[in-house]
Amino acid sequence: MTSGNGANTRTSAGPADSVADAAADPTTGSDADFRADTSRSFLSRLYTGTGAFEIVGKRRMWYLVTGVILAICILSMAIRGFTFGIDFEGGTQISIPVSQGVTSQSVEDVVGKAIDKAPDSVQTAGSGSSQTVQVRTDALSVEQARAVTVALTDAFPSVQTADVSISEVSSTWGKEITQKMLIALVVFLVIVFVYIAVRFDREMSLAALASLLFDIVCTAGVYSLVGFEVTPATVIGLLTILGFSLYDTVVVFDKVSENTRSVLQTTRRTYGEQANLAINQTLMRSINTTVISVLPIIALMVIAVWLLGVGTLKDLALIQLVGVVVGTYSSIFLAAPLLVTLKERRADISKHTARVLARRAAIDAGENPDAVRAAAGPARSRRARATDDDTTAVPTGKRRRKH
Repeated sequence: MTSGNGANTRTSAGPADSVADAAADPTTGSDADFRADTSRSFLSRLYTGTGAFEIVGKRRMWYLVTGVILAICILSMAIRGFTFGIDFEGGTQISIPVSQGVTSQSVEDVVGKAIDKAPDSVQTAGSGSSQTVQVRTDALSVEQARAVTVALTDAFPSVQTADVSISEVSSTWGKEITQKMLIALVVFLVIVFVYIAVRFDREMSLAALASLLFDIVCTAGVYSLVGFEVTPATVIGLLTILGFSLYDTVVVFDKVSENTRSVLQTTRRTYGEQANLAINQTLMRSINTTVISVLPIIALMVIAVWLLGVGTLKDLALIQLVGVVVGTYSSIFLAAPLLVTLKERRADISKHTARVLARRAAIDAGENPDAVRAAAGPARSRRARATDDDTTAVPTGKRRRKH
């Protein structure tokens, strides 16, 4: 089953691909070794990684999906903007414990009347006896702060003056954190590019960087769309999720490198097919890693929001939850397909793909692929044919050193 991009479905041979390629008889006319095993159930195919899920072959569809996601995120950031926390914008934060009659709405009404202006935000944090109502406003003067305290104690008899906490927050710290994060991000991306270029190759570096940039834009877009508050913990957590996404991408790329190490020396499969097989072989691992990562993050959010009421933990867990999901998507549906697209721009890869497809066309027509190949040029011996473009082309993966 050949896709429009030249990336076909795979066989269930898995690690024994090279053995099967060497032993298969090219004159049988079936050439079924490149066809994926689709007779198994969905879960069985997912677990065994037989290549039955066509991801690379449908990469144009995934490019379109990715482009739509990016467009929505960019438009949201440009039109809606972000909801920045008090650490970025500065202002006054008022905290009052929840007791009889103290609710978010009642506190908002009292504070609004005291300062003649509606607060920027009002939210409840914590649970049980530690539950509090937190109000954020513009920077208040000493007189305004005193008026708010008096208004709250008058409106709620159970609230004492000492129970009302009013603190001034400067935006300087948030700006410093953002500047340091941007510096760390640039350094991180440079190190990533160099490492992957040395460990794998340049195309993989470019694909990995594109995946990381997608993670940044998409995560920021989700915060803009939903209206999540951006705090210093959010900025710090962004670097953490990039590490997770990079790990998942490197796992996939390592399998791609292993599968395509000698792909140019056979006309059984294309580079795209072997890359798709690698994605299938690591798909279950990516899903397991995501689930295992998401579960403690959800637990952290539950503890932070409902038990401890710690805003920093909640913000850190939220950015990680969004980032893990986005990172998994990009490593599977963007990084690996983009790698194939970049590879197929190389002359040796594109020529090899054309030879594979020509061989299959000859088999489908009932012809002997070796006879067709021999008719294309002077008669050569087996040893001479073994030194043609299939073997003289530069390998697409680095060989592992033997210890």
